[in-house]
Amino acid sequence: MGTQARAKILIVDDERVHRFMLRSLFAEWGWDAEEADDGSTAVAAVHKGPFDALLMDVRMTTMDGMEALKRIHVINPAIPVVIMTAFSSVDSAVAAIKQGAHDYLTKPLDFDRLRTTLEVAMGHRQQEEETLELGQPFGDEGRIIGKSAPMQDLWDLIVHVAPTEATVLINGESGTGKELVAAALHHKSLRHKGPFIKVNCAALAETLLESELFGHERGAFTGADRRREGRFVQAHGGTLFLDEIGETSSGMQVKLLRVLQEHELQRVGGQETIKVDVRILTATNRDLKGEVVAGRFREDLYYRLNVVELEVPPLRQRQADIPLLTAYFLRSFAQKNGRLVNGVTPECMDVLNRYPWPGNVRELEHSIERGVILMRGDYLDINALPLTIQRWAGMNAPKEIEEPATLKEAEKVLILKTLEETGGNRSEAARRLQITRKTLLNKLKSYNIS
Repeated sequence: MGTQARAKILIVDDERVHRFMLRSLFAEWGWDAEEADDGSTAVAAVHKGPFDALLMDVRMTTMDGMEALKRIHVINPAIPVVIMTAFSSVDSAVAAIKQGAHDYLTKPLDFDRLRTTLEVAMGHRQQEEETLELGQPFGDEGRIIGKSAPMQDLWDLIVHVAPTEATVLINGESGTGKELVAAALHHKSLRHKGPFIKVNCAALAETLLESELFGHERGAFTGADRRREGRFVQAHGGTLFLDEIGETSSGMQVKLLRVLQEHELQRVGGQETIKVDVRILTATNRDLKGEVVAGRFREDLYYRLNVVELEVPPLRQRQADIPLLTAYFLRSFAQKNGRLVNGVTPECMDVLNRYPWPGNVRELEHSIERGVILMRGDYLDINALPLTIQRWAGMNAPKEIEEPATLKEAEKVLILKTLEETGGNRSEAARRLQITRKTLLNKLKSYNIS
């Protein structure tokens, strides 16, 4: 936790007096606290916003602590949960720890031990997030995970740009995590206490999108039986994220440009001018500059949106992150589906590392989810992966290389193997071989390898 932020703890107990006592105690220790009177309300609270730790009773009326623990860890597996109960037993303690609880305390609570336990739990979480580097949760938006150089560069830009008011255009292929980048920009901005509103521009027809963004008056069109505030108004004081901005029509582009220039709008069918204070983030998997040249996207709007441009790298360019992402998804889906998963077989991990992932992180996530559901043993293996990946693995199995007979053949084998390990990246291969890129290109030419 940073020095400026106070720890935020959720107290989950069906005894109101006990919750009040703990909340007063935490205030003395410099911590903020929220209360939940049942496991179900605790799950809803975790859905709504992040906490540094949970202190939760076992015996409650509607949903007990053990069931709540399971559901909370599906939402956020990184959050530390300390279980407390007046019904102490070794069996229940072991069950809580196995289910993912950080620790187990008995009532009446020893306050010194309680404070130490929660401090250790929150410190452990901080260390885990620092180890994951970019594995920081952003409310309900999930998390960005990555330790590769492209992701480190992206994260540095996010941290630098987030506190400003600049509009940001987020580029990237489908499935790369553009929405997570937008969430990170909001949650690290000065507007983080305001709303973060998302709109997929490709999912709605032009007339519906206009109503969605600007709102409408009663009777503005068939079915408009009451006034509705649009997403711009809902995002007032916060951030509005327009995904797939390249799919908007020319008419909608004109209206968006006016809001960006004037900071005001009118509801569909209305005359009232409404002032809005919103930061705009947009995302696209299209080449918007090319769309401008082709006359399909307004140049003036493009430059309004593209004050800062961020590029989210495809998964094939951040291969070092595949094991980390795999471990994260494996843990998340194992907990969600109540499965015991000890890891990934070496053969399966090799395929995951070599597969080109045209669907990027989203495809990896769905593949791991399918694997967890269909796996037969304790380890994820190739047979549980989607058939498209299994077929690719069969056609692209690493080939056995014959023992080279001459020095030149040995050199060729080493170069080809290094290129395979670097995914065809010639600059990286040259660096590993400790030769210049020009030397490597000359040698490939001499081998008649394109």
